[in-house]
Amino acid sequence: MSSAEGQSVAVAEAAAPVPPLDRRTRKFTARRIGTVPWWFVVPALLFFLFAVLWPSVQGAAYAFTNWDGLSATKDFVGLAQFERLLKDPGGVGAVVHTLLIAFAITVVQNLIGLLLALGVHSKIKSRNILRVALFTPAVITPVATGYLWKYLMTPDGAINQILGFFGLGALQHDWLGDADIALWSIVATVVWQFAGYSMVIFLAGLQGVPEDVLEASRIDGAGPFRRFWYVVRPELAPAITINLMLSIIGGLKLFDQVWVMTSGGPGTSTDTMSTLIYKNAFQFGDFSYGIAMALVLTAFVAILSTAQYKLLGKQGGTK
Repeated sequence: MSSAEGQSVAVAEAAAPVPPLDRRTRKFTARRIGTVPWWFVVPALLFFLFAVLWPSVQGAAYAFTNWDGLSATKDFVGLAQFERLLKDPGGVGAVVHTLLIAFAITVVQNLIGLLLALGVHSKIKSRNILRVALFTPAVITPVATGYLWKYLMTPDGAINQILGFFGLGALQHDWLGDADIALWSIVATVVWQFAGYSMVIFLAGLQGVPEDVLEASRIDGAGPFRRFWYVVRPELAPAITINLMLSIIGGLKLFDQVWVMTSGGPGTSTDTMSTLIYKNAFQFGDFSYGIAMALVLTAFVAILSTAQYKLLGKQGGTK
């Protein structure tokens, strides 16, 4: 058989219709496809149920008692712990600080991350080096970052020394000892660490913007702002949703940097819900009150993240 004949036979065999499966085979295949993956999920679900879900539910029940975390008595007190939170100036202050931190981090971190992404997405030669350098802080542990910036922000630390060297002594501060600016010093630390993380997500979205559409908008005379708003921004909608979601959840749950840098001080000026939960549950022996605060924090995270996702999902056309 010649090569031409062999190729004709191969093409004919490839084009020949595949015989349909009989009913019994189709039923067996459908059953395997529909059920087998669930068996692989069962071990993970059982582990999640007994190691995470059940302890969480059981722990949440302590918020309705007066348990101190050690004694054997757990008297039911209803909503008394939540009422106490509403009347506690320290608790209300921690809620306010938590919301301020979450809002500031969400806005500033994503604005800086977007600007950095636009910068390293350009055709500059050092863009790959810059991407690595700007993302590097995100891989440092939050505790290490907190200790690093705590050292830099001391009264005789590097920041004040640099300001003094350039003749900007009027700007020198006790960055973590001044109650008016300590909270914003922590926000600046978190933004420094995670702006590069937001940059990477925005950069992934920018790489999906069609170049021909951008070129067409340039030919039509659209300026940089109009190109970004009408061409780039719609394509970035998924990246914006993800970044805002991660930022607001991370801001609401922030603990490591606050605890390492100030432990909630000076006074209670940087106390957040996370630090107050830790103090009440493990330092003051007021476990049930700490759990009540944890439930309130969980509700904040769930409500704000869900509302944000719904709003941005409608704007970006995601489901």
